[in-house]
Amino acid sequence: MSRRPKPTAPGVALDTDAMIRVDHAGEYGAVRIYQGQLAVLKHGAAADTIRHMASQEERHLKAFDKLVNARKVRPTALEPVWRVAGFALGAATALMGEKAAFACTAAVEDVIDEHYASQVAALEGKDEALKATVEEFRAEEAEHRQTALENGAEQAVGYKLLSAAIKAGCRVAIKLSERI
Repeated sequence: MSRRPKPTAPGVALDTDAMIRVDHAGEYGAVRIYQGQLAVLKHGAAADTIRHMASQEERHLKAFDKLVNARKVRPTALEPVWRVAGFALGAATALMGEKAAFACTAAVEDVIDEHYASQVAALEGKDEALKATVEEFRAEEAEHRQTALENGAEQAVGYKLLSAAIKAGCRVAIKLSERI
């Protein structure tokens, strides 16, 4: 369930550097989550589905790598944390089973959809190129969430608790990566 995006208040500067920094960090984290899942589930029934989603996340990361460089945006200083945390989250949920791995994907993508929606609203009429990129990636993230749900995410043991914990962690990671 996505929350309504909060548009930028009148008179408040749009911080596209923070947007690019946090999106770059998020895509990096997503790549690491899928790497952790594939380290455990590389031969499982879900492996091809996870590989497909991972390849899209890698494309997103490359696009944000280019934006970071082109716009001279300082990347997050938390990358070493996200390197370990992302892989650990992916591996841990995969160790709980394929449905838990998909529960992780569904939770992460739900938060990302909400996050990208707020960025799209804030970018309206201000940075159409960045807005188009975010909209494109938001659509693919929504596909990942739907794929995860279709693959039994909600049937994972402890789904509600697992989902809530992952969503809370993602929201904290977003806030930290915007600033640090």
